[in-house]
Amino acid sequence: MLEWLVALCVVVLVVIIWPGSKLFGTESLPDAVLHKADMSRPPGKTGCVSGLEGCDGALPVCDGTGTEKGASTVALICKPSALANYLLNNCRTFSNYTACVGWTWRTSAFLQSVYEACWPYDSPVQFVRDNLQLGDDGLVALDWAVPSYQKRRRTSSHSSSPVLLIIPNSFGRITRNVLELCETALSHGYLPAVFNRRSHNGTPLTTVKLQQFGDPSDLREAVRYIRYRQPAGRLYAVSESTGSGLLLSYLGECGSSSYVTAAVCLSPVFRCQSWFENGLCWPLQWALVLYQKICLSRYRTVLGEAIHTDTLFSSCSLRSLEEVLFCQTASGSSSSSNSPAAWDAYWERNEPLRDVDEVAIPVLSVCAQDDPVRGEIQSTVPLELFETNPHFFLLLTDRGGHCGFSTEGSSTGVFGAAGSAAAPNSGLVGRGTNWSHRALLEFFRATTDFFAAEERAKQLAARRRGLGGGVGGRAFRHRSVSTCKRMPVCSHNIHAIYNWQRSYTR
Repeated sequence: MLEWLVALCVVVLVVIIWPGSKLFGTESLPDAVLHKADMSRPPGKTGCVSGLEGCDGALPVCDGTGTEKGASTVALICKPSALANYLLNNCRTFSNYTACVGWTWRTSAFLQSVYEACWPYDSPVQFVRDNLQLGDDGLVALDWAVPSYQKRRRTSSHSSSPVLLIIPNSFGRITRNVLELCETALSHGYLPAVFNRRSHNGTPLTTVKLQQFGDPSDLREAVRYIRYRQPAGRLYAVSESTGSGLLLSYLGECGSSSYVTAAVCLSPVFRCQSWFENGLCWPLQWALVLYQKICLSRYRTVLGEAIHTDTLFSSCSLRSLEEVLFCQTASGSSSSSNSPAAWDAYWERNEPLRDVDEVAIPVLSVCAQDDPVRGEIQSTVPLELFETNPHFFLLLTDRGGHCGFSTEGSSTGVFGAAGSAAAPNSGLVGRGTNWSHRALLEFFRATTDFFAAEERAKQLAARRRGLGGGVGGRAFRHRSVSTCKRMPVCSHNIHAIYNWQRSYTR
């Protein structure tokens, strides 16, 4: 019902502001961020001469001038390194982005964002849920995606297939984008698992505690379970929209003990405190606030023991909702006089980039300049992070909306992707694949191949020195890149904490 209500509002908005050329992207974007640069073209990449104004770390990807009509400007922004050069030379999807043009709704950043978030999707994928009981008796859920034709609903723990951990947005909405990603990942041999926070997506709320925006403690325990269930497979992670705050918090807090090989953030929100404070345009703000109230209304009685529910359900902004949920109590210990101090203290604990220097794996962020949810790129994207930190890469397009990235000729099959870290599975019916999904799978493949080649080179050098590097090679074969340096930040002694033989699953 909520989807159709949002769709009706969108139709009314379109009828009112259809003549606006700005909404439908018929006029070119200002060159405040992306512009042409006289750079030598890499071999095999015709017309790839774009750069980023004022960014020393911008590497050429594609500006669309030497390609087919409608090709968009794409820039890879990062600190120059061997891995960056390897990605640029081996990730063909990065330079193969052709945005929709003309008077079609897919050229609108707003409409394609709403479409990916709200429009129903007839997915051939089914989900098998594992409810995980946490140390404080709370519950989170992992939804394992399986093809609808598969008779055996459980995957063997001896499988060496890579696991793709998907973190949806912080509001708990399973979007069309997430379902499409699960389908694409399955077709490329991954085992997708969707992480659901407390009370999200039908997960029972068994405690009065909700998960704070950037608190990775629940996610850490879910990763422990994944490593216990699939010990032989590599673990990759993808986050969507505001869910990137949780992923970045986890990677920063756990550092080299994250057990994740590589990660991708799709249309992330980086500066989350200012994002909540500044707010969104009223249609998006109203829809998100309404959705959160609907989800929380079923727990109104139990939540009344910890927070002011009357204030909660009378809130009109995302910030006020977040403040009531996490900065105030039913006893009123956080009064209006010190509410700003409580709000700032909350974000000191939950800001996604608070431990960003501890991230020890490659992280790719896919963003569009016209993202209507994140806001103006120059004030919302920390470009200096990508210029100085060798672990962070920003793939920036001029158009694409929020988790949209609609392309011309999107009817091509799922198997048209340029590559993946696993062999394709022919069981699923081919569909058009989102460009960002092809890009992230190619990023995973490229980073895995790069570090495997680096490891082989180290082993060869060790053998030449007579140090016996062959043994280390066998040990590395099924280990995450991030576990080469073990640091006692996160304990993973799973048998000392849980007895998964009596796991809470259904």
